[in-house]
Amino acid sequence: MGTAERKGRDRAEREHRIVAAARVIAEREGWDGVTIRRLADEIEYSQPVLYSHFKNRDAIVAAVAVEGFKELAVALREAASGSTGRNALKNVALAYLAFALDRPALYDAMFVLPTDLRFAEAGTRPELRAAFEALAAVVAPFCVEVADVTETFWAALHGFAALERSGRIRPSARNERIALVVRAIVASGNSSRARG
Repeated sequence: MGTAERKGRDRAEREHRIVAAARVIAEREGWDGVTIRRLADEIEYSQPVLYSHFKNRDAIVAAVAVEGFKELAVALREAASGSTGRNALKNVALAYLAFALDRPALYDAMFVLPTDLRFAEAGTRPELRAAFEALAAVVAPFCVEVADVTETFWAALHGFAALERSGRIRPSARNERIALVVRAIVASGNSSRARG
């Protein structure tokens, strides 16, 4: 292995350690506990080393979010696997909510905290696209406007997750809410076909 290759591998390992430490601290104490100084102490690197990898804390949050989008895409694809139609929509919705509720700090990095990550643009990262595409795959059989309906499905799921996490809606009614969204998606597809 050449020097440049070894340096690249070492750099990637340091970045992985920084991101992993940020996730652990955030899940344990919340994102307020994640600071450059705290991360440096946690992984035993100097603050300048961390800054040589990440411009600031927001960049670390973005790196955590990218990992989250990879994990979310896998969870959604697994939930859809082996099911079709309404069952696939329901299974993906339940998997999305489980992901959001089981990993609150990770979910916050993905959807709540400020980052420079952007969706629905030419330069959208592939990890973000993969998560959206996993949602779109179960929506597509029911509609012509796949992107619009997928964004609406996603927005509904995000709203459910945020409201349930904050205790504003009843967890016991989760299945009923999901059934309503599934029916709405199926009905939107039926009405689009009738108009066409």
